Amino acid sequence: MLGVEAKKKKKKISCLPLSKLIPFRICLYLSDSTLSYTETEATNSPNVTPGDFSDASTSPDAVKRSHWCNVAYWEHRTRVGRLYTVYEQSVSIFYDLPQGNGFCLGQLNLDNRSETVRRTRSKIGYGILLSKEPDGVWAYNRSEHPIFVNSPTLDIPNCRTLIVRKVMPGYSIKVFDYEKSCLLQHTAELDYADGPYDPNSVRISFAKGWGPCYSRQFITSCPCWLEILLSNNR
Repeated sequence: MLGVEAKKKKKKISCLPLSKLIPFRICLYLSDSTLSYTETEATNSPNVTPGDFSDASTSPDAVKRSHWCNVAYWEHRTRVGRLYTVYEQSVSIFYDLPQGNGFCLGQLNLDNRSETVRRTRSKIGYGILLSKEPDGVWAYNRSEHPIFVNSPTLDIPNCRTLIVRKVMPGYSIKVFDYEKSCLLQHTAELDYADGPYDPNSVRISFAKGWGPCYSRQFITSCPCWLEILLSNNR
């Protein structure tokens, strides 16, 4: 039965290059994350209280180290909560992860959430694991639903068509390639209709896709999404 399920899973994503999408690799790192969008920030920032979820970004030891990214959480055009700064090699971003360390989206409060946002938030579950590795930044889908990813190094060079990759549960993808990023610095910036272009940012949507192949043309139409702002000092 496991072999049949694995074949079905591979068939669903066979259209993606194997070099960009691979089965989930076990990773025990836990750390922190990033942002850059100039939209309206939610005025109701959460008051995070101590509990089962610890925040490594505010520890005394973390403050002394340089960060490699910041993570922002968005609901449509509204940024919810503060930036989450990442210092460790990896970070879990989740809604509900028992005994988990990292960025807990379930603790972020916002008045008058739409039903669409509530439903999507309920699908985040164990969320994703972001990991900084020698060849770039990897995202591991730990949830039970797909995630959708876009970054400058995933786009096709010299192509103005937005490329959004679908990553199924249990799979991972290199969301940012350091070597390719250096080459892209010399190319002209693309004109993105849904916001300012940042060559060092990654956008990840939970459960809902966007772009030319979807009814949602812009990521700001997605109910729940992340913006990862990578530091140049890697």
